[in-house]
Amino acid sequence: MRAVPDIEAAREELLARGVDVGEVFHEEALGARFHDPGRVSGPAPDRGTYGSFAAFSDPDGNGWLLQEITTRLPGR
Repeated sequence: MRAVPDIEAAREELLARGVDVGEVFHEEALGARFHDPGRVSGPAPDRGTYGSFAAFSDPDGNGWLLQEITTRLPGR
């Protein structure tokens, strides 16, 4: 997983570099970020920190997950 401050900007940068990155999504239920069922298209409705994601695979086939984090929770 990779934290980014702006999920849509990070996705656009990857697309500009030729990376096949999926659409931005948020979870319908906790843990859905790791499974297609339960993913809802678009950023988190409240744009809350930790709530929006995008996924892609690198040339070696490793899966990557971007997560938008705008404000860290205390202690993180």
